[in-house]
Amino acid sequence: MNEHEQDWLDRARAGEQEAFGRLVETYQRPVFALTYRMLGDYSEAEDAAQETFLRAYSRLDQYDPGRKFSTWLFSIANYHCIDRLRKRRVQFVGLDESPVVFSLEGDSAKPEAEALAGEQAEEMQALVNQLEPEYRTPLVLRYWNDCSYQEIADVMDISVAAVKSRLFRARKKLAELYEAAQQPHRAESPRAAGNLSGQMNAVQNAEPDQPAARGSSAGQSGRPEEGWTAQTVLLHRALISGASL
Repeated sequence: MNEHEQDWLDRARAGEQEAFGRLVETYQRPVFALTYRMLGDYSEAEDAAQETFLRAYSRLDQYDPGRKFSTWLFSIANYHCIDRLRKRRVQFVGLDESPVVFSLEGDSAKPEAEALAGEQAEEMQALVNQLEPEYRTPLVLRYWNDCSYQEIADVMDISVAAVKSRLFRARKKLAELYEAAQQPHRAESPRAAGNLSGQMNAVQNAEPDQPAARGSSAGQSGRPEEGWTAQTVLLHRALISGASL
């Protein structure tokens, strides 16, 4: 948190609504990143993000200045999303009903690159949607919100060791889900099928404390989810190539 943000926070805690509005402008994108990836629905994620800030504003007197403001916000957002997930029956998109064919031929520029990136983002979200909240949260915070292990531990109120363990299990589950999704397409892509087994083993056995290929979503332009497309594609490529996640 920079000096301006600390000043806004101090003024907001003193009751100045305009100062809190500045904090909303600063943190609305990372908060939405969390709610969108947790809930998998744009409209519901917007509602959840708005509710997060309303709850944060009403609880400013409970905020501990010794704690990072972003971590406190993420904690509020996370528990609110978990409550929403518990209250609704999530209708997962069957991966075999909406297959996406992935390119394993390299990164050369192609006319359909933008469309492919969007497909990869949708496929990755479909995979994330199938994780239990206790595994979804650390994955989202790590790869889409650029949080450290300690920050994730603070948000979830668990140990750093538990964070690493859950991330490892989340990556393993993603690899298993991805492999299952590819089963119908292996007959159509023999070369990809021949390479996939070794790639999945590499992903599943990745060390839990290896850093992600991360990039902050702050400051991106356009609709909120557009700022994370590149990061989603990086995670997706790591998944299908066997690179360390």
